[in-house]
Amino acid sequence: MSLASAAPIPRMFTSRSIFAITRPRVTTPRASTSFISPFAARSRGYATVEDKFDPNSVERATDEVDVCIVGGGPAGLSAAIRLKQLEQEKGGDELRVVVLEKGGEVGAHILSGAVIETRALDELIPDWKELGAPLNQPATSDSMRFLTSSSSFPMPHPPQMNNKGNYIVSLSRFTAWLGEQAEALGVEVYPGFAGAKVLYTEDGKGVKGVVTGDVGLDKDGQPKDSYEPGMEFHSKVTLIAEGAHGSLSKEIQNKFNLREGKDPQTYGLGIKEVWKVRDEVYEPGKVVHTLGWPLDYKTYGGSWLYHMEDNMVSLGLVVGLDYQNPYLSPYKEFQRMKHHPFFANILKDGQCIAYGARALNEGGFQSIPKLHFPGGALIGCSAGFLNVPKIKGTHNAMKSGMLAAETAYASLRSNPEAETESEQPVDMSAYATAIEGSFIWKELKEVRNLRPSFHNPLGLWGGMAYSGVDSLILRGRVPWTFRNKVEDHEMTKKASEVKPIEYPQPDGKLSFDILTSVSLTGTNHAENQPVHLRLPEEKGAKERHTAANVHDYAGLLGRVCPAAVYEYADAEGAEADAEGKKFVINSQNCIHCKTCSIKTPTQDIKWTVPEGGGGPKYTIT
Repeated sequence: MSLASAAPIPRMFTSRSIFAITRPRVTTPRASTSFISPFAARSRGYATVEDKFDPNSVERATDEVDVCIVGGGPAGLSAAIRLKQLEQEKGGDELRVVVLEKGGEVGAHILSGAVIETRALDELIPDWKELGAPLNQPATSDSMRFLTSSSSFPMPHPPQMNNKGNYIVSLSRFTAWLGEQAEALGVEVYPGFAGAKVLYTEDGKGVKGVVTGDVGLDKDGQPKDSYEPGMEFHSKVTLIAEGAHGSLSKEIQNKFNLREGKDPQTYGLGIKEVWKVRDEVYEPGKVVHTLGWPLDYKTYGGSWLYHMEDNMVSLGLVVGLDYQNPYLSPYKEFQRMKHHPFFANILKDGQCIAYGARALNEGGFQSIPKLHFPGGALIGCSAGFLNVPKIKGTHNAMKSGMLAAETAYASLRSNPEAETESEQPVDMSAYATAIEGSFIWKELKEVRNLRPSFHNPLGLWGGMAYSGVDSLILRGRVPWTFRNKVEDHEMTKKASEVKPIEYPQPDGKLSFDILTSVSLTGTNHAENQPVHLRLPEEKGAKERHTAANVHDYAGLLGRVCPAAVYEYADAEGAEADAEGKKFVINSQNCIHCKTCSIKTPTQDIKWTVPEGGGGPKYTIT
């Protein structure tokens, strides 16, 4: 079940981007995109009929920069802006700051609720209102409700969820605006360039940059006539700002053992729609959160409803990925939730205009990894700074980027002669100290026990009871810390231990089939490229995956994925991988939520970056 692709998303450049790619500092010219002879192909490492293509032996263009930031979200762009501000404030030689963003445009892969606390923005860009930041709808009211299958009841509102002074926004639009501010300061922002591989120092003890993804490989990994190898960006400091569960973040955490002594990271899946609603139900600035139905008491999660500007409402459901029942479908839970009278009365006769989904960090304080490594640091959701009880993370992501920038600037200025190829990588340990002295650390420590408190025999009821006491009275001032003991996939029970869940059919008015929803994301991936969702490259991997996931877990991937990427299709004979099923990966549908690699019980799905510019094209999410 795949979604037909629309027109390709163009790779976007600014004049600064074009100039940077061709400037003299690029020490090796980019590979030609025209046809080359078999002899030249063989000499450059390209495949011919006789040879198998080896991408590691390809000649690549290289560029030397001071700071390379992987990810053009709020954290990465805040870091870039702060670096250029420091350059202006303190003088000295120009710093080359590069931001690599895998989305076709800045903001295209950004998804959130979102209600923004402007604390970090006020500090970074005090005159943001005058500069036209798209924060146009202040939050005017807060409430929290408990849902049953047909009714809703008011609940006490925890102080962490107070939204006075906050703004309801499209985070994709806000991020695009941050990109404009960064470029105005001289940051080189490259949309459509995915950070695909980490570059290590010769001794393997530090990071010296990244390689962007190759373009023009076919589905078998062989170069087409349009083949263009990715570039090497050699940097003195590399900041990883990919968001939750990024591929380079995972690699670096494993390489440098950054999770030693830390709790496992846990996640939720947030699924969102934006609707245009009738004037009579539109209440600009209204913020509502809910607990309870449609989830059972054993499953952590809740919903939101935010009245944005221009008669738009953002609504969504977050489901903790530590849920137990493999028959649960977060997407279908969200679709049936909209038929509850509380939502249906608002959405009636409205129009759904956007859809999206994304994994988000839920581990909190005790799951934050070591934040620095030789030559760089983890910032934003790559580090896991989301405040789950507050349901906010943008302010923490931005602040972490600013603190990393200040550390990087001080380190570079203290050693202005440092070379990108040095075997002595820049020391970013002061960044971790700065985080511990910031409001990020204070607020995450205060709420550290609230999300883990739902891991108890009473589930929702026990978690609500403890969270109420802690958030209203104790405020985190207790000598204990609840632990995140296992990863989310380990919480999944076998299908034989649970009951199947029956979901109603979508009506096409309030609820929709999944491909209709995916069509609203603008998702596009170039045809005939390698599948970026990969099983291990070993004989029998597909058969073993299918046997375990179908027999033991009832094909969980087909339910947890919010974009219909995975199918266990009926098959016979040689067509079947196992259990009478063929495992199908519709990678062209992928909206880059990363959920598959988090929740798959067999942990054999590896999410890698596709060609730069591919994926969703969010504009109002």
